Amino acid sequence: MKRTYVLIVTVSVMLLASCSKYVDTPLPKNELVSDLVFTSDKTATAAVTGLYSRMNAFNYFYANVLMNYLTAMQADDLYYFSPFANYDVFRNTSLLPNSQYVESMWRDQYAYIYHTNACIEGLNAATGLTPAVKDQLLGEAYFMRAFLHFYLVNMYGDVPLIVSTDYEENNVKPREQTSLVYARIIEDLKEAKTKMGADYPTGTRVRPNKGAATALLARVYLYTKQYGLAEQEATAVLQDGRYELLDDLNTVFLANSREALFQLQPVNVAGGRNTWEGFTSTPVTPTSTPLFRLDTTHLIPKFETGDKRRANWTGHVVTAAGANLYYPYKYKIRTTTSGTVSEYSMVMRVAEQYLIRAEARIQQDKLDLGRQDLDSIRHRAGLLPLNATLGKPALLLAVEQERKVELFCEWGHRWFDLKRTNRSTAVLGPIKGANWQPEDTLYPISSEARRTNIFLTQNDGYN
Repeated sequence: MKRTYVLIVTVSVMLLASCSKYVDTPLPKNELVSDLVFTSDKTATAAVTGLYSRMNAFNYFYANVLMNYLTAMQADDLYYFSPFANYDVFRNTSLLPNSQYVESMWRDQYAYIYHTNACIEGLNAATGLTPAVKDQLLGEAYFMRAFLHFYLVNMYGDVPLIVSTDYEENNVKPREQTSLVYARIIEDLKEAKTKMGADYPTGTRVRPNKGAATALLARVYLYTKQYGLAEQEATAVLQDGRYELLDDLNTVFLANSREALFQLQPVNVAGGRNTWEGFTSTPVTPTSTPLFRLDTTHLIPKFETGDKRRANWTGHVVTAAGANLYYPYKYKIRTTTSGTVSEYSMVMRVAEQYLIRAEARIQQDKLDLGRQDLDSIRHRAGLLPLNATLGKPALLLAVEQERKVELFCEWGHRWFDLKRTNRSTAVLGPIKGANWQPEDTLYPISSEARRTNIFLTQNDGYN
């Protein structure tokens, strides 16, 4: 396994004043996650919530550009303005075991898992914490361990299942079958649901709660084809009065939006930044050309006429030469002089739950109910209801379409959707051309990881 496991996890140095909603009192710099950390509610909270800062502290980190934009390049959503090797391998599906971001995403996610395991072990051994605080923190740690394993298994396939801080054991762990990883993910999410409260710990949505765990469980059940359970969990979220599908698309990605299930609070707001997504994708001036550009062949034309998502969530620049360039505009703030952080990075939101339930219902032949869920999303987008005569195959394609135009450039949804529905080759093969092979639906296992753990095998197509 990775040398990351031999390192003692440090609580993020990024718990600055801007991060006050995460914790009241940040830990000292380089404070170790040790038994001493779990002797007070404040330091234990800082140990757990430091993970959120680590994930999103700087640009091109796991929880911002890497998961939102590089995965979109692998699919048919996005491209970069000029040739750049580290991005081109995603766009061209020509990843190598030593590609920079292949290795960093493996390394970083396992480092974050180590962090969660250290917290789980420390919290379980702690005796001086307020019981409600201890339960909430344990729930958050179990949720994040499940969340990270979910992304690893969807990116790399069979992966080591890491549930302790034992470096010697972790360093020789082979890849675990995907089904067994999913079984542990489900177990962790069920535990998280029992531990976490329905309300957010600080009143803001920057730490997961029971609703976030329920929503992720709905997604996992959908991915594992347990459609009745997916419908059940998604319904629990959609019936919770804390959440709603917002009519105004320009309010969806605001801080503490009622559509948000889980957001990450910006922790590095120097120069007037809010989110790294907004800073990276929004042009410097209204006439500047964007760096990350939406695909004008395979995404922009896929929006139906009158779709408010195209009008509100895509930006548009016409160059001096007359070229039409589009860019992601879900996050609208590049920088601000107001001193106010008004946008947070969205991790999970209510619209996905409608789409999960729609697909789960259609798969169970509850066609009318599934179509109604799709129509909820379409109505918000300003579109007419679907034809009531559509059969199951057509409705499943309608799910694919709505997920494409609703969730573009968000957390790899499009890439994972095509993979899990076995549609990757049909959709992406003609786009990617000679570079495409069915094995491209998974990343190669990191070269660095295989050097340090001889028991890790490589994915097909990368040997």
